[in-house]
Amino acid sequence: MTVERSRIYTDFKELLKQYGLSQEFSYAVKRELDEIPDEIPEEELRRRKDLSNLTIVTIDGEDAKDLDDAVSIEKTKEGNYRLGVHIADVSYYVKENSEIDREAYNRGTSVYLVDKVVPMLPKKLSNKLCSLNPQKKRLTISCFMDINKNGTVINYEIAETFIVSSERMTYTKVTEILDGDMAARSEYKSLVPVFELMRELALILRDKRMRRGSIDFDFPEPKVITNETGETTGIEIYENTISNKIIEEFMLAANETVAKHMHRLELPSVYRVHEEPSVEKIEQFATLVRNMNYKFKVGSQIKPKSMQNLLFKIKGSPEQLMLSTMMLRSLMKARYSEENLGHFGLAADYYCHFTSPIRRYPDLMVHRIIREWLSNRLDDERIAYYSRVTEDAARQSSETEVQAIEAEREWVSYKMCEYMEDKLGQVFDALISSVTSFGLFVQLPNMVEGLIRMTDLDDDYYEYDEKTMSLTGRHTGRKYCIGQHVQVMLVKVTKDLRQIDFVPYETGKTQKEVKKRNGGKQKNKHTGKRKGRRSKQKSKA
Repeated sequence: MTVERSRIYTDFKELLKQYGLSQEFSYAVKRELDEIPDEIPEEELRRRKDLSNLTIVTIDGEDAKDLDDAVSIEKTKEGNYRLGVHIADVSYYVKENSEIDREAYNRGTSVYLVDKVVPMLPKKLSNKLCSLNPQKKRLTISCFMDINKNGTVINYEIAETFIVSSERMTYTKVTEILDGDMAARSEYKSLVPVFELMRELALILRDKRMRRGSIDFDFPEPKVITNETGETTGIEIYENTISNKIIEEFMLAANETVAKHMHRLELPSVYRVHEEPSVEKIEQFATLVRNMNYKFKVGSQIKPKSMQNLLFKIKGSPEQLMLSTMMLRSLMKARYSEENLGHFGLAADYYCHFTSPIRRYPDLMVHRIIREWLSNRLDDERIAYYSRVTEDAARQSSETEVQAIEAEREWVSYKMCEYMEDKLGQVFDALISSVTSFGLFVQLPNMVEGLIRMTDLDDDYYEYDEKTMSLTGRHTGRKYCIGQHVQVMLVKVTKDLRQIDFVPYETGKTQKEVKKRNGGKQKNKHTGKRKGRRSKQKSKA
């Protein structure tokens, strides 16, 4: 193992320890796993709806191994779309209060750390028995929705089923097919009409969602590329393609339909809620918007449509990043609740998480309750029981979700630092992403973010304006604000602190600045050794 690989391994283990995460499962969990048969009992298949002859596909990223959702689509004789969303029936395998169930409850969610996963469920379930792998019989809970040309669900059915996925498709392949790539269309000739019909419906659903006021920030997300030893070799931006939108819209439709079903039948459930923002935060945001000369009305009750309209107005403007960021900060954080409180960001009256039970405990709870309802086992005693445990599950899942997000962000920051280590002294085009009283946060096109400290803005004395979130030079009048383009030079990377330091390039900083920040020496990330004064600097921009 190389020095650098050993360091990455050690730092990863420290991260797991810091957040109380483990990739291993207890002996008790493993013992229960051994008792789960690899084959589905025939009596279980007989009592379920057989969908094995229906054309069903999964669409995921290239590296995904826990395939928990599959989709199908048909046109009905009335001219409506019949959308099928088929979700792995994890609740069949994970019995209530079993060792596996208790472990899944404690973990709450899978944690995705770049090229590694800390799973909620052991691999025998997450990657094998529950994963909807192609040409394999798999147990599912299916939500069929009849949707008209306006995107309205006019009828639906929820059923215990089993499927055989026809193909394991990727976002890349489906996008190539829909973009007209002849090789891809030839390879999947029989599925081309299916994907074209899926695109048609997804665009209808998206249009309806936008018309009702759903807020779509569309922030870019970084994708860290690693090699076989785990070292970071590149950072790209996830491309939100038509195939991503197909799955997004179909999963949203299923989640809303199931949530509405649970609420109308007054069944206990775990809802995904996003409450209305506080009046105080919205008024602060409205003041900032008006200072930027945009109209933004704030009444007694803020509507998501108003925020969506503002996003349309600022799209492509220099203020887009700043106002989008501040809008997001003014909103409440989504969480889980045993009460249906609606979802402000989606402009949805009913919403839950139903589509990812392999990696989220709330989805598993929803499945468990649905299966008992479908089999008429949900009597008063069980309803009272679920009314108690859904509250605990919602609280636990909200807490573990926050922990997972923090761990994922920290590891991405670590990998970004790792990637930037050998680029000291290089100059980059950047965008100011945040302005504070102690300096400027800047973001490179690949989403790497770092800090320009106030002490490095040494061409003037800069004063911070909290209302406009800007810095202005007292003598020169020079102004720095969010969304502004700047040229910066990388001067220091501190991986342990997840910290990247830049200086404004136009201030005339040189390579001496790099050596000053790094104790007169410069680190070579590939050997872990220090490069001497006469060594040539690597350039990999």
